[in-house]
Amino acid sequence: MTHWAEGQTRTDLRDDLGNREAKGVRAFVAVRMNEQVEESVAKTIDQLRHPHDGVRWVPRANLHITLKFLGSAVDSHRLQQLTGGLRQLATRTPPFEVAAIGVGAFPDLEHPRAIWVGLHSIESGALAALAARLETVAAEYGFEREKRRWSGHLTIGRVGDRATTDKTREALDAVRDREFGVSKIESLTLYRSHLGPDGASYEALATFLFQSR
Repeated sequence: MTHWAEGQTRTDLRDDLGNREAKGVRAFVAVRMNEQVEESVAKTIDQLRHPHDGVRWVPRANLHITLKFLGSAVDSHRLQQLTGGLRQLATRTPPFEVAAIGVGAFPDLEHPRAIWVGLHSIESGALAALAARLETVAAEYGFEREKRRWSGHLTIGRVGDRATTDKTREALDAVRDREFGVSKIESLTLYRSHLGPDGASYEALATFLFQSR
C-alpha cells in the first residue's frame, strides 16, 4: 500500500488515470489492518482453503475494509475533486485501534455467500463513525449516499454458485471465535479497482494520514 506524507495527496490523478478512461474508473475508499493482523488472517485463509471448496478466497494483497464504494465508472475529475474532501477528513480524524475477532458469513455460516472477519473498535464506534463522516463528505462531492446501513467487516472469501462443502462449513465453525489481533488505523486510501479474468486487483491512488490530537 502506498503511503504519502501527512495529509498529502497526489495532484496528478487525471494524468495517472489517462485520457483513455472514457468509461470512468471503478473506485472505493478503504482502510487496511497492519501486517501482523493481515498475516494472521492470511494464515487462517490458508487453513480454510481446500480443493473444490467453492470459495473464491481473497489474496492477502487484497485484504481491506471498504468504507465506501464510489462507483464502477467514476469520472476522474470527480475523483480529483474528492481528494480535497478526503484530505480534510483525514486531518480531522485521530488514529484509532480496531480488533479483528471472529469469522462469520452473510447470511450465516450454514449458507455462506460472503465470508468475513469481524471488526471491533477499541474506541467504541470509531470505525463506524469514520464511515459515516466519509459518507457525508462523499455526498458533498455528488456521490450517492449508501441506502444500506454500513457494516464493518473484512471480507476474506466469496462463495460461487454451488453450495459450500461440509468440510468448509466445519472449518469455518472451528475458527468462528478466533482472535487475529489489534491494528492501529492511521490512514485511509482512495483505491482504483481493476477487474480481470483472475479477479480484482487494487491500485492505491492516494493515501491520507490521520492526525493525532
